[in-house]
Amino acid sequence: MINAIYGTKLGMTQVFDENDNMVPVTVVQAEPNTICQVKTAESDGYEAVQLGFGAIKPAKVNKPMAGHFAKQGVEPVRHLREVRVDNAADYKPGDTVTVANFADTKLVDVTGTSKGKGFAGVMRRYGFQGGPGGHGAHFHRAPGSVGMCATPSRVFKGMRLPGHMGVDTVTVKNLEVVRVDEEQNLILIKGALPGGKNATVRIRMA
Repeated sequence: MINAIYGTKLGMTQVFDENDNMVPVTVVQAEPNTICQVKTAESDGYEAVQLGFGAIKPAKVNKPMAGHFAKQGVEPVRHLREVRVDNAADYKPGDTVTVANFADTKLVDVTGTSKGKGFAGVMRRYGFQGGPGGHGAHFHRAPGSVGMCATPSRVFKGMRLPGHMGVDTVTVKNLEVVRVDEEQNLILIKGALPGGKNATVRIRMA
């Protein structure tokens, strides 16, 4: 069975469990993912299926992608992603992956792209403590020393410095599946997920 599905993060809300405890959840709209290509060890060197999701107007599909979809005999989609499987020959283009696969799943791993924060200093980016806040201090939010003097006369790679923050691929593991709504293609997952509203996330069985 394909153990992953792609969906859109709609936002957060709260529901009550069977013990009347309030649970914060993130709602993910996971429309049926269509298998757009099957990759086997004989043809591609590894076993995987290509999942497509997201509606798109035919006029927005370029000629190479239109040819790809026509060759596989599937409708054009906006996004394509690959998922590794044990035996890709068990599937064929046109098959769909739905939230029903997660009806009995208790824990999932969710991967998404974190929100972009722009250029950030070391205190915000890495949690540095910073210097004294008083008027007499001349050191407040700077990173401090970043290297040695004459030897080796350079800054080592990986030094934590100010820079671009966010827009990273983030995976949160072992999140609880609170509810699966097969009629509306919704998955309610306990807690927060990476990314903003309408961000694409991958849900994989833990």
